[in-house]
Amino acid sequence: MEDRPASPALKAIAFAMFAFLLAPVILVVPISFSADNYMNFPPSGWSLKWYVAFFENSRMITALGTSTLLAVIVTLLALLIALPASYAIVRLRMPGSETLLAIFTAPLLLPTIVLGLAILILFAAKGMLGTFTGLVIAHLVIVLPYALRVLVTSIAGLPIMVEEAAASLGASPFTVFRRVTLRMMTPGIVATCALAFLVSFDEAVISLFVTGPRITTLPVAMYQHVESNADPLVASISVLLIVLTLVVVLVVDRSVGLTKAFVK
Repeated sequence: MEDRPASPALKAIAFAMFAFLLAPVILVVPISFSADNYMNFPPSGWSLKWYVAFFENSRMITALGTSTLLAVIVTLLALLIALPASYAIVRLRMPGSETLLAIFTAPLLLPTIVLGLAILILFAAKGMLGTFTGLVIAHLVIVLPYALRVLVTSIAGLPIMVEEAAASLGASPFTVFRRVTLRMMTPGIVATCALAFLVSFDEAVISLFVTGPRITTLPVAMYQHVESNADPLVASISVLLIVLTLVVVLVVDRSVGLTKAFVK
């Protein structure tokens, strides 16, 4: 079928939709460079003082370190669990594998606040509220379905003939997985790591139920700051998080390509 160019009206509608979706993000950038002591648009003056204030705020820096360490650990655990599980679901075709996949990815369909309340009730009974272990488990519940879904799609798209050829030449199943399947899955693994890290780092609703006065994540610290302050500090942090997201996307694009990583 011959591709026809989009009409000017369709281009205008698409541009208007993109502008509407990106407007809040675009407004945050100038506010983060404001010299005012409160959020105001347009700012009456320009300054980097709110970026300096962020790096001088020990509570925010501690929360940033907690979020980074938490995201790294959750990403590694999600990969260790989802990789063999997705391979078993797609390649071994065990009885009930589709049911297992539906159960593992069920948290994606639940409202986050409902899931957070359930985790709160369970963790309160186990004494895990306000602990780093509790945060890791709670974030793993959220991240694991994303990792599993991406890896299942990645394995399902691999040419099985290559694995069968390696097996027919005498390679053991583990050798086939290690030297053939795993290498072909590199784009999917990179995409899983990037997505898992960003989902865990950005998670705020579940963290609100699990964190306590002794440990908190950066999104929760930002939320608590906004409750009592109207200064542009959170705008400067938001811009830094946008830059972090762009860096992660750029790393994925430069290493394996966005098309290979996120498109089957």
